[in-house]
Amino acid sequence: MPAAYIGPGERAAGDRSRQDKTLSFANWPLYIDTDDDDSTKRPSLDAFEKRTGIDVRYTEEINDNDEFFGKISPSLMNHQETGRDLIVISDWMCARFVRLGWVQAMDRSRQPNVTKYLDPLLRSPSFDPGRKNTVPWQSGITGIAYNKRKLGREIKHVSDLWDDDLKGRVTLLSGLDESFALLMQGDGVDITKWKADDFHAVCDRVEKLVASKHIRRFTGNDYIKDLSSGDVLACQAYSGDVIQLQADDPDIEFVVPEEGAELWAESLMIPNLARHKQNAERLIDYYYEPEVAAELAAWVNYVCPVPAARDILASSKDKELASLAEDPLIFPDDAMRKRLAIARDITSEERTEFAKRWNAIAGL
Repeated sequence: MPAAYIGPGERAAGDRSRQDKTLSFANWPLYIDTDDDDSTKRPSLDAFEKRTGIDVRYTEEINDNDEFFGKISPSLMNHQETGRDLIVISDWMCARFVRLGWVQAMDRSRQPNVTKYLDPLLRSPSFDPGRKNTVPWQSGITGIAYNKRKLGREIKHVSDLWDDDLKGRVTLLSGLDESFALLMQGDGVDITKWKADDFHAVCDRVEKLVASKHIRRFTGNDYIKDLSSGDVLACQAYSGDVIQLQADDPDIEFVVPEEGAELWAESLMIPNLARHKQNAERLIDYYYEPEVAAELAAWVNYVCPVPAARDILASSKDKELASLAEDPLIFPDDAMRKRLAIARDITSEERTEFAKRWNAIAGL
């Protein structure tokens, strides 16, 4: 067991939910619906407060997984409260929390909507079988975005990125956890059970492509401006960003390669010693009501973890809302769903060696 591991018997604190109708919820910026006229209002959250009488203290304090881990790990490691009842972080980081025993298992008997409506594709990632400790807030796909008009051809495979006409006009994501799975899928690897050799094969290829200046650079979310400006013609990209790009430039396409793409989620977790666990479980279940999930999906434009929300949007009298039901980047169609997989996470034993190799290639 890791040195900082907390056993199951030491994770819960006295739950004050019944007498103390509050809840502290930490999330990423711009990751919840806001009112068009007043950005301090969050309609779905306001409706929850009104319905339940629970006062939600909502903070947009998570900007980076590692940074947030650094912020709250001293408390968790030392058996202290974090002051937060609910947090949202990327699944690869959730894996670390689950491994360390820093998160409380949820009581699904209080969460009928999660039980009924959670997308089957997201139900059992390798780090949290049966999703007992985590529940997706939103999901997304790491695939390829490209400018079809400027490139003048279609991209269907990861290997298409290495063609001569893209030399110096391609970017990859810089983060190890964000980038490796799609590149492995290009090699035909089953990412639910990849091996160290698969990882090193990817690194060998990328190293050569960097040396030959085929890959322009490694990016965070700043690939968006490279693609918009035309400096880059094709790049590794997230589905949620591309919806926004397409609104400004219809020539931008997002593709799930024939060999597949990585499905990921950012998930809700209740950290150890949270004082309002039942209130947190209730809020999570509320967001799994199809009507509420639809409201959130329409605003954030990520892959919705509640497929039943699609029918709600489809029946909307608002044309724009109804069209979202047909967008495969929010509700992937059956053909696309067959090509999506959740990658096995990088274990703590592997991480040091793999990060060292990848970061040297990406220049981090």
